[in-house]
This record gives sequence, structure tokens and C-alpha cells, in this order.
Amino acid sequence: MDIDPLILSRIQFAFTISFHIIFPSFTIGLAAWIATLEGMWLWSKNERYHTLARFWTKIFAVSFGMGVVSGIVMSYQFGTNWSEYSRVVGNVVAPLIGYEVLTAFFLEATFLGIMLFGWNRVPPWLHFTASVLVALGTAMSAFWILSANSWMQFPAGHAMQGDIAVPEDWLQVIFSPTFPTRFLHMLFAAYITTAFVVFAMGARYWLQGRFIEQAETMLRMALGLLIVLVPLQLMVGDRAGTTVAEYQPTKLAAIEAHWNGNESPVPFVLFAWPNEEQERNDFAITIPHVASLLITHTWDGKFPGLTDVPREDRPPVWPVFFSFRIMVGLGLIMLATVFCGGFLWYRDRLFSTGLYLRAVSFMWPIGFLAVLCGWFTTEIGRQPWIATGILRTEDAVSSISGGSVLTSLILFVLVYATVFSAGIYYINRLLKRGPEPTGSGGEDASSRRPMSFAKDAGREAIQAGE
Repeated sequence: MDIDPLILSRIQFAFTISFHIIFPSFTIGLAAWIATLEGMWLWSKNERYHTLARFWTKIFAVSFGMGVVSGIVMSYQFGTNWSEYSRVVGNVVAPLIGYEVLTAFFLEATFLGIMLFGWNRVPPWLHFTASVLVALGTAMSAFWILSANSWMQFPAGHAMQGDIAVPEDWLQVIFSPTFPTRFLHMLFAAYITTAFVVFAMGARYWLQGRFIEQAETMLRMALGLLIVLVPLQLMVGDRAGTTVAEYQPTKLAAIEAHWNGNESPVPFVLFAWPNEEQERNDFAITIPHVASLLITHTWDGKFPGLTDVPREDRPPVWPVFFSFRIMVGLGLIMLATVFCGGFLWYRDRLFSTGLYLRAVSFMWPIGFLAVLCGWFTTEIGRQPWIATGILRTEDAVSSISGGSVLTSLILFVLVYATVFSAGIYYINRLLKRGPEPTGSGGEDASSRRPMSFAKDAGREAIQAGE
């Protein structure tokens, strides 16, 4: 049987990068959260911040390790599965990835040991400094990776020598037009993802009557950050949309399932089934004028459609269309959640509304799902190009047999299933154990809600959602 190596290579890379992006999107925010806790501990001398910092450092260690392992695999695929990609754009992309290693990864690796094992071995100020530098390193890592990816989305600052791209202006390469909003969007996404994990765990501990002081701290700090960042993320997302409209109009047309570029005003498609064969939307539910308003910021504005470019230059429409709407839908759920939480907090009912806390306790994966959907939208939306205008995806694959790729894909699935299941199982055990107070072999009496308080507050009523 003839197996297409292109399809299998794309599936393999999609599989590995989907696993990988989960962990950086968590550790970027988690490193900043740990550094913040340590800073508050040094400032206030409140032991709860120290306890939480040590607890979340354990989670960070496992997550960081799994992120490194999955990232290394992707680097090798550039040579094994995508050698033509490496040959054509390697002069531009390889240095950016190298800068990520030399600056961000080396910074993280240098101070990670102090952060993980320096408790009670180095002065608190030095440990705090190490945590801050690790947090800075994770953000710098996102900077370089997003820079390389943004250049692939809209190449700038390069010249072509034959079919080889070479850098001419590194500032234009690094800060390509789509980079600033994409970097900020990803950074906010990482912080929001972590905040929802912390928010959910705080709600769980509170409902279980465990680690009450720490649970209250997690709930307040996570909700406070989310109240600020979720609305800001929507604003950054709107700006990212206008950037895509300017520099990647075909991707935008796929996101909106917009076919006729001469249509004015353009309705917003709430739901449809894009029919690529007939170049139309089936079962469409639309809102008049809204797409014009969102994209052009005018009531009757128009923007290019899919039929403005040849079929071979269009991305697959339905995965881009649906992944974007799932991402936006999750974002609106986040906004409603933090708005409701802020209202309850303002009314001093945050810790007495069990139904809300129970709902929050199940929302830990919402940030991860939104990140994955956003990444699918971005990467599938630039197809058929792997580097827009320079190299098509079908021309970037290595001259290898489909059987070889299939074998490696099966091995990846088996190894990832084993390694990452073990890692996630261990993280879950740490979360179940909870933030044990420093110096105790388990949960001490002060970390539990007093029985009299539980009776007075009516724990059964809280659990029932009253």
C-alpha cells in the first residue's frame, strides 16, 4: 500500500506540537505565579504564600520536564520530516530558534536548579531572584518561538537567493508585522490558562474543607488576575483580528467563512457548514453587518473573500472556521465566569456560593482548550503555505517513505501515551495531596476549616449551592 509521507508527517507534527504547547502555555504562567507568591512572602512574611510557592514549584517541575521532552522531539522533525523546509528557510528560522536556546532556555536551566532545590539552602532573596529569572526565561522562550512562527506567517526582512531565504534586516525578521499582537495574545493566554487552573484548585480545596487559608488566597489572586486579563485578552484578540485582515486576508476569509469579497455589508456567521465545493455556507445562521463592524470597524465595510484567490491557495475552511468559534466561545465563557466571580466577590459571597465554586472547580482545562483551538486556527489558516509566499507545505517534506513516517508516528503515540500519562498521574497526585504546610508531614490542624465554623456556615448548604 502506498502511504503518503506528506499527510503522515503533518499528522505527526500536529500530534507532537499539540502535546507540547499544552505545557509551555501552563509553565509560562505558573513560573510567574510562583515568583509572585515568593515576592509576597518576602514582603508580608505570611507563611501561606511560602507554602503555596513550594507546592506549585513541584507542579512546575513536572510540567517543565514534560515540556522540554516534547519540544526536543519537534526540533528533530525539522530535519527528519521537513528537510526542504530547513533548507529553504533555515537561514532565517534556525537562528531565531537558536536565540531561544541561548537566551531563554539557558537562563531557565541556570536558575531552575536553585528554584527547585534551593529551598532552605540559599537565602530567600536569592531564591526569589532565581524564580523571577526562570519566569523571565519562560516569557523569553515564548518571544523567540512566536517570532519565528510569525515570520513564517508573514515573512519580512529577508531576501531570496534562488529558492533560499536569507536574512537582510534582523529587526524586521524578529518583529514581523503579525508578531507583536500574537506574542501578547499568547502571553495573556498562558497567564489565563494558569490562573484558571489555580482558580479551580482553590475552589476544590475550599469545597473539600482543606487548606482553607491557601484556598482563599488562590481564589482571590487567580480571580483578581482573571478580572484584569480576560477583558484585555478580548481587546488584544480584536487587534489581532485587524492585523490578520491586513496581512493575511485569506486566513481571515477562512475564519469568517466569507466567500464573496464584493459582498457589503458582511454578516457575521454564527454557525454554518462551509461548503468548499460549492463555495457557499450551508445551514448558515448570520447577524447582518457584524462582520463588517468587527473587521473594518465600519457599518458597511467589506474585506476580501475566499473566491478572490485560486482554490489551491485557500486553507481548509471548516477546521479554521470551527476552531476559531470554539476558541471565542470558550473566551466568552471565561468572561462570564470572571464577571460572575467579581460580582460575588464584591457582594462578599464568593466563598458562600457553592454552586459557583463547584462550576469553577471543573474549569481547569478551559485555558488549554482555548490555546489549542487558537493554535489550530493560526496554523491551519496559513495553509497551503509553510512559509507564506516562499514555500508550500507540500514542497517542504523530506524524501522519505510513508512507512518510515508511519512507524515513527506509532512509536510517538505509544511513548507519549506512556510518559505523559505517568507525568499527568503524578501531577494529579501532587494536587490531591495539596499545599502541605512547610515542615509538616501532612496537613496540620490550622490548614483545615474548624468544625465549629463548618457547622455555623452550613457546609451542607454550601455544597448544595446556596
